[in-house]
Formats: sequence, structure tokens, C-alpha cells
Amino acid sequence: MSHALLPLIDSFGRLHNNLRISVTDRCNIRCFYCMPAEDVQFMDKSELLTFEEIERFVRIAVPLGIEKLRLTGGEPLVRRTLHDLVAKLAAIPGVKDIGLTTNGILLAEQAADLYAAGLRRINVSLDALTPETFKKFTRRDGFEKVIEGIQVAQRVGFHPVKVNAVSVRGMTEEEIVPFGHFARETGVEVRFIEYMPLDADNSWERGKVLFAHEILERLASEIMPLVPVSVQGSVNTESSTGSSSGRVIPASATGHGGPASDFMFQDGIGRIGFIASISQPFCMNCNRLRMTADGKIRNCLFSLDETDVRSLLRGDATDASIIAAIRSSIAAKKEGHEINTARFIQPARPMYSIGGWPRSFEGSKIVSEWLVSMLKMNCAVRSHPWECGCFMTRSLESRNLIWHSSPAAWGAVDPPYRPEALRATACTAPSPRWRFSNF
Repeated sequence: MSHALLPLIDSFGRLHNNLRISVTDRCNIRCFYCMPAEDVQFMDKSELLTFEEIERFVRIAVPLGIEKLRLTGGEPLVRRTLHDLVAKLAAIPGVKDIGLTTNGILLAEQAADLYAAGLRRINVSLDALTPETFKKFTRRDGFEKVIEGIQVAQRVGFHPVKVNAVSVRGMTEEEIVPFGHFARETGVEVRFIEYMPLDADNSWERGKVLFAHEILERLASEIMPLVPVSVQGSVNTESSTGSSSGRVIPASATGHGGPASDFMFQDGIGRIGFIASISQPFCMNCNRLRMTADGKIRNCLFSLDETDVRSLLRGDATDASIIAAIRSSIAAKKEGHEINTARFIQPARPMYSIGGWPRSFEGSKIVSEWLVSMLKMNCAVRSHPWECGCFMTRSLESRNLIWHSSPAAWGAVDPPYRPEALRATACTAPSPRWRFSNF
């Protein structure tokens, strides 16, 4: 095998065969975990990759082992004639699977054309089953259009249609059981996603995450137990009710690269998935890379670095140069997203322009290194390991930055040797989330 055709394997041995392609950063709703409510600054259309540029990139990537594609946004269906791009990609030898993630608002009018073009898998983002809660999430109307879109997609042949529901403590507890019944009654596969730190308002807190094991327990107690589904699709006969101390994802329900653990109700009717990105990270099974709408490769959803291929595609770059750029990005991929550690920094690019889910953190790395070193020093004088979880607030007026974690009701301990204006608090909860915020 020539070097040009070697598979995309990173330094941790992860094989990459899945490419997510954002086709636009524009969207027709304003979900709080993704976008600001108003005054969103979108890219100029000239910055977006053309369909021909996307096609060329995919043709170059497929011989490297890329065989699965997913089109995302923003909202991909606001990109005109998206079915034309689907047809171009479906015609590329070696592409085995093309999926689409959409909010469903425009799905009813485009589902037939997309299916005819070769699209076979659709995920619809729907976080609530009542118009009122839907609007709290999206800050727009359109619940009925999403339901219609799901129904039309099923009629034209998409099966199963997957529904992605972000779970937020204090907002979606009462949506859990209705979603369970929705899966049983409609044939859609409902996937509960733990709320991740990619919100536009930068207000994520670990305490707002409604964990997968809690959802599993609720479904099991109020509908019936669920049993894990193996990679091959068979059902494990041992039921699972979830456990606050154990793993939600059983060994039989995990597969290389797949983020969701799949379950079925014990009577075989209704399929439920869990994407436990916070409580049970699956980074070591990741098989994905992403390309943004403006032609930047990201090796992780939470990556702080990007590799520019738009300039290569629009210049005189050879295919070999683009292959080298892809390999360089994969080689630099980190072990994991580190959300549950003090090292986590929220990416500067907002979710709607990454292609899955704004703040500027320019210069924050130097500040974060200083704060981590101070945290180590303060925790070292106690028996607590420094990663165990502490609350530290430091006002940095010159940069207007705050390092914080928003723990709830943790007992305060004033450690010795703390610098002026630095406060550390011991905690009993494991691995709180740390981040920079601008105020």
C-alpha cells in the first residue's frame, strides 16, 4: 500500500473513517445551547465552500479510508439545492453512507428530493414534545413543522429516523417519559444527549447536565426496563435500570466510533439511545473528523486548533498537499475533550459554525496555565489531589476573565498560602467543569 493510501490513524491508534461536513453556519432557529438569540454574525457566502470544493475534498479523503459522511450546519437545509450535493457525494466510489442532521423545520418539503439523491439516514434535533418547551429551547416557533418533517421523512423511506434530544436539568425531566412513548408509538429512535459546554451564552454548568443513567432509570420505572442492543443489532436479555454508581453503557452496546449506546424496551417495541458525552466520554473510540463550512478541518468537536484547506482548494494545491493537511490534523488529535478536567477550555468557534452544536478566548492559554499552577500549589498543601475538584475565582481585570466552576453548596475551606484575591474551595463532587468566561 502506498503512503498516500495509508489509513487515517492518530497517535492513540484510532482509525478515522467518518467525516462530518458543515455546509453552512446559518440556521432558522436559535437554540440556546448553540446560538445567541439575536444578532448572530454569519459568514459571508463567499467564505463557504462550494459544492464542487466539498466534492473534491471528499474524493481526496475517501482513498484514505473515509467512507461515512454526515452533512450538518448550522441548519443544512437552509443551503439551497442541498440534494444536488448529496447526489454528487453519493456518486463517489467508496462512500458507503451519507447522513444528515437537521432541525426538521424544512424537512417536509425537501425529504423526497434528498432521498431520491441518495441520502438514507436522517437525524432530527428535537428537544421537547410540547410547543411551549420547544420554544424555550429554540426561541422560535416551528414545533408542528418538525413533527410534520419527521412524518414525511418516514413516508418517503427514511428508516429509522433518529431524534436527538438534548437533556438539560430543570428543563427536560418531564420530557423523558413522553419521548419514550414517542419512540414506541412512531418507530423513531430517540437519542438523549447530555448537555455539553458549547452554548452560545457560555452559561453551561455541570449541575445543568441531566445524566444518562437518570434518564434510563426514569424510563425503566415509568414505562418498562430497557435492554442493551449489541453492535450487531441483537438484544441482550439482561435488563438495565441504570445506576448512579455504574456505567450506563454496557460492553455489548458499544462499537468503534459510535457515540450512542443503544437500548430497546424489554418487549421489543421502542429503541432508545444515549450519548453520555459528559458522564461517560467515548473519546478513545472516536473515528470522526470535521470540516467547517468555511473549509477548516477540526479533529475534535472541542478542538482549539483548525487546519485550513479552503486556501488549498482555492489555490493551486495538489491532492498530495491536501492529503498532507488531513494527516497533519489527525496526527495532532488529543486523547480526549478533557471536559471533566481543569485543562478544559471551551473552543472559540461557536457550535453552529462547527457542524454539530461566541466567545473569544484569545490569549487565555497563558492565563489558564498560571491559574492551574496556582491551583496545584493550593491543593498540594492538603490531602486532596488537585484534580479532585476545587472552586477558584480570580478576577483578572486586565483581560476581564474569570476562572470558575459554579459548584453548588460545596463546603468552603480556606487553604494556607493562597495569593491575594484567590479563593479555593474543597469539594466532594468529582471532576467539576472548569472554563473561561468573559463578563
